[in-house]
Amino acid sequence: MAESASAEVSERWPADVLELLDRVELAQPDELAAEVNAITGPRGVNVTIYLVDHEQRHLWPVPEPPKPTPPPLSVEGTIAGRAFATVHPHPTGEQGTPHRLWLPLVDGAERLGVAEVVVDRAPAEPEALIAACKTLVGLVGHLVTVKMPYGDALHRVRRTRPMTPGAELLTHLLPPLTFSCHRGSVSAILEPCYDVGGDAFDYAFDGPMAHFMIVDAVGRGLSAGLTCATALAALRATRRDEHGLYAMARAADEALIGQFRDLRFVTGVLAELNMDSGKLRYLNAGHPAPLLLRRGKAVRELAGGRRLPMGLDDSKIKVGEETLEPGDRLLMYTDGVTEAYDRGGDRFGVERLVDLTERCLAAHLPGPETLRRLASSVLKHQDGPPRDDATLVLFEWSPEAAERTQP
Repeated sequence: MAESASAEVSERWPADVLELLDRVELAQPDELAAEVNAITGPRGVNVTIYLVDHEQRHLWPVPEPPKPTPPPLSVEGTIAGRAFATVHPHPTGEQGTPHRLWLPLVDGAERLGVAEVVVDRAPAEPEALIAACKTLVGLVGHLVTVKMPYGDALHRVRRTRPMTPGAELLTHLLPPLTFSCHRGSVSAILEPCYDVGGDAFDYAFDGPMAHFMIVDAVGRGLSAGLTCATALAALRATRRDEHGLYAMARAADEALIGQFRDLRFVTGVLAELNMDSGKLRYLNAGHPAPLLLRRGKAVRELAGGRRLPMGLDDSKIKVGEETLEPGDRLLMYTDGVTEAYDRGGDRFGVERLVDLTERCLAAHLPGPETLRRLASSVLKHQDGPPRDDATLVLFEWSPEAAERTQP
């Protein structure tokens, strides 16, 4: 080791990053953790990768044989969980050696989990160590995402129980749960994540335009999943052909009517925002109205742009319009959120959703953490397995919102 752990880490990290990229080029997904420590070990640094489960309740270590696998950690009430929730590094606060640091593991703005970095001696320059570790762990986040499709090991780490075919189908059609750019951020969450069949979301950012949608197919299970996948594919293909909201909805109508002999329909909200002008255009196909939040408070529902659910051949479509202000947020949700009932028959409702959202915004939480807490509140309210899919999408039009999703 050099004079101090932090000095050697910070000096060697650029070369180590290049070496790691070279080492993992032909690595299997299950070999990623070992390859990381093959680079960091000689520097007196050990890295343990933890991935968050689909429920976003626990952080599960990626196995690295022959090392013993540590136990999972709760997102609630742990330093590791705090690093995940706030997307900020957290040292343990313990004195002496080894020195332990928890860092959020992200790919862009997508929260994947955390990394535990243990240095065999206390750093003389803690800030330099944190900066160097953030660079390395940032690369590891990208590598986890890149390697995940090529094997099942990393998928297994994130699963606490079997996933239904309908959920498997939709999970692999969806974009990452969070995306941020210089002018805004969009986040989503789905429950129940292992049995979701009919809910989905999508987004795309191109030039000044931000496109985002939420959809909910009638029914449950694989049948609903196929219905939702058909509508989502039609909507996405039409948008990528540079057609507008009207054409997208009509394409979904045609796909559903043409593909299925029985009646299949999908509710949803399709929206597009010009981030240069603030002009929002939206279409609501039989879905709960989105909530507009301004300066941290819900100001109104967007009640325009109504048409029948997609799949019911409604050509009388009037696109709604709204002018947004910088800093505004849009919260979209499926009826599984507000129609969740507790054992006494008390409905979760829009008022409770608004109150909890405003509290999260007042705490300046990152968008994905806001949705995690909202989804958790819905599940706790039901005190049992959800009766319907519950999906939330939060779009935030501000650089500050985007920055809150970054380590």
